[in-house]
Amino acid sequence: MDISTFYALFSATCFALLGFWWQILQGNPQWLHDPETRTAVGGVYLALLLPALMGLFAQVGGEGTSTVWRISFVGIAIVGLVTSLRALPHSRRSDVDDSATRVATVVIYALIAVVGLVPEVGKPLHLKGIQVEAILLILLVLSAHGLVWRFMTAEPKPGKHEATIPPP
Repeated sequence: MDISTFYALFSATCFALLGFWWQILQGNPQWLHDPETRTAVGGVYLALLLPALMGLFAQVGGEGTSTVWRISFVGIAIVGLVTSLRALPHSRRSDVDDSATRVATVVIYALIAVVGLVPEVGKPLHLKGIQVEAILLILLVLSAHGLVWRFMTAEPKPGKHEATIPPP
């Protein structure tokens, strides 16, 4: 698959998933009342938004070692890294212990930043930097899927509102 086509489909998919997440939140407004649960909700939001933005910048930046995608990937990865690190303590205190997934997310964001700084890292694998980034973004969305799954299937702690999906 052409890398430009991949990023076009990837970004559109991430934005669609983000829309689904907003729909779920509309049916569960109680999730936004508790600060720890709100942090977990925000973590899922960013886990879908940031890869979508990186995908858009990859399309604008083009293939090769374009400065546009490299700078944007490093900057967005730093935002993702910092927000994931800030959410990590809340992961253990919320309804779901998703700390392992968040640690994996931190590692993936760090790798994204490194590849943005040194795109030649993919040469031993015969990959361009933008292709290595695509693989890392796939792993990041897989991590986001894990966050959503754990969040949606967790049993609420005693005294917290149960999460409900609105009827169709």
